[in-house]
Formats: sequence, structure tokens, C-alpha cells
Amino acid sequence: MTPEVFLFECAVAGIGMITLAVAIAFFRLAKGPSFADRVIALDMMTVAIVAFAAVYAVLTGDSAFIDVVIVLALVGFLSVVALARFAERRQIQISQDANPQEEHS
Repeated sequence: MTPEVFLFECAVAGIGMITLAVAIAFFRLAKGPSFADRVIALDMMTVAIVAFAAVYAVLTGDSAFIDVVIVLALVGFLSVVALARFAERRQIQISQDANPQEEHS
């Protein structure tokens, strides 16, 4: 077995595993009982898509996909940070609604 054939077979196996990871994450995204579960599933899907682009770059030998990987990773990170901030504000709002503070003049 030549190194090129071995690399191709490993890349195809990697793409199969990444596809399985995306399917599992999509299931959790659709069924997740809480907002946090859905955010984590979305982050997992983003990481899997970044991994797919990286494996595809190795498979094709096209270095342009490395730029795509970097941009996707950055966008994924920023989206998770934004969703975490939204969830934190939402939790604060819920706790304030449950325990309203009375102001006395």
C-alpha cells in the first residue's frame, strides 16, 4: 500500500466519522431539552464542519481550504460566545422576574 492510498483511505474514513458526528449533533440540536444543550450541539456541528474542511484540504491538496477552516473556527467561536452571553442575560432576567425587588421610597 502506497502512502497516497493510505492517506486517501484515512481521509475517507475521517469524512465518514465527521458525518456521523454532524448527524449526532443535529439530533441533539433538534431534541435538546435545554438551550444550553442546543448551543453545545451547534458548537459541535461547527467543529465538525471545520474538521471536514480540514480533511478535505488534505485530501485535495488545496491550501485555500485552510483559510476557510480559520474563518469557520473564528465564526464558530464568536457565535458560541454570543449565545453564552444571551443565555446569561436570559437567566438573569428569569431570576429577576421570579424574585422582584420592591423599592421603597
